[in-house]
Formats: sequence, C-alpha cells, structure tokens
Amino acid sequence: MPNLIQTPKLQLESDCEIAWIIADNPARMNALTAGMWKALPHLLAEAEGDDAIRVIVLRGAGERAFSTGADISEFESARTGEKAAEYDSLNHAAFSTLSACTKPTISMIHGFCLGGGLGLALATDIRLADAKAEFSIPAAKLGLGYNARWVRPLLAAVPPSRAKEMLFTGRRFKAAEAAEMGLVNHVVEGRNLEETTRVLAKEIAANAPLTVRAAKQVVDEITRHPETPDMAALDAVIAACLNSDDYAEGRRAFLEKRKPHFQGR
Repeated sequence: MPNLIQTPKLQLESDCEIAWIIADNPARMNALTAGMWKALPHLLAEAEGDDAIRVIVLRGAGERAFSTGADISEFESARTGEKAAEYDSLNHAAFSTLSACTKPTISMIHGFCLGGGLGLALATDIRLADAKAEFSIPAAKLGLGYNARWVRPLLAAVPPSRAKEMLFTGRRFKAAEAAEMGLVNHVVEGRNLEETTRVLAKEIAANAPLTVRAAKQVVDEITRHPETPDMAALDAVIAACLNSDDYAEGRRAFLEKRKPHFQGR
C-alpha cells in the first residue's frame, strides 16, 4: 500500500486575477508547521510579483478551519529555550510580509481561526467569516507570551478593552460577537462563503489597481502612525493616480458610458 499521509503545506493557486493561498493541513485543522510559516513570505512574493494578480485571498483547506494557528506538536522541539526566538522570527516574518503586501488581501474564514491563524487573518485587509466560525488567542491557556508586535493589528481591528478580554481569557468568540467587536467585516452562511469572497475579490480587482493600492497605503500609514504619518509619501501615491493611464481610461470610460479596462499603470 502506498503511503497516503499528506505532508502539511501551503499552496498557491491562481484564478484569473485572484491568488488563493491555502493552508493545507486538514488532519490538524490546518495548523501551521514551521515549514508552512517559512513558505508564506515566498508565496506572497510570488503573488505580489504577478501583474495579473489583483487580490490575494487566504483560506484553509476544507471547511472545518481557517487555521488553528501554530502546530503545537512542534512546540517541545522547536519553541522552547533558545529555539523559541527563532520560531517567533518565522511567525513575525509571515505576519509582517502579509501586512506589507501592496495588493489587497482577504481572509476567507471557515470554522476555527485560532492563535497564529487569527494573527494571519488580522494581517489581511478584509475578513469574511462563516456563521460557525470561532476565534481566539489562547496564549494565556498555554503560558505563552503573546508577542507585542502581533498586538498592533489586533488593536487596529478591536478596541483595547476587547483586545484585553481576548488576551486575558483566551476564550473562543463566536462569529456574531466577532463581527460586533470589529474582528471580522462580514458573517456569511457557510455554503455562501467562497462565492461571497470571490465576488468581493472580483469587485476589488475590477477597480483601478493604483487607486486601490493608494487607498490601502493611506489607511495603513495613518493607522500605524496616527501622530506622524508620512504625508509626503501619501501625497506622492495620490499624485501617481492622477498622472496614470488608468485615470485617463476611467475618464474616457465614463464619457463613453462603458466599463473601464484598467491596466495598473
């Protein structure tokens, strides 16, 4: 009999203008191994470098989990003592690369979204969840310190009191409560989640890429540096939109009463 055990992996699939990055470890609820954390920045770079890709979507394989976070079975060998800092650096590289993407990113969240899985979701621009999704940061239940660098995207999504509640209790929040606190943008019935995500991604992809990227940069810069945003850099990206071929195409399309065909330049 052949060995049918599947190696946990991240995979990148392209569907016209949408890139799907899929956590494929269903036997462990799409938990992320060290190898998967290490692969994410490379897959993101591949999607960023493909001019045909307009939107990047993260999801888990199947419908039981987006991701239950870092694979705890590796902690004893890879996340103790001196190795803990090395493992955290893999996490941080994944989070920071995802946060720094210039293309819009969406998390499509089926089922469990826990720990590092929630950290990844928070690093994306938009989060859609099915009605049965559950969210938590269980660090307090493991005795694990939650890295301060990963709290910033949490605070960008929810008020400080809610962030403290999540971190202090480690409990799981249902989808409706997650939406109420701002953790997710929309809650969708499970059978409609993929199609809703696809429709949203296509709606974004149909718009002028330079304008979408400028909007993303503006929001991120003002959110991350509210007291000292780099206004010169933000003015430059807005000016680039005004001087672009896409802006000329948008004006022509409006006058000709047709849909514009944007090229991202």
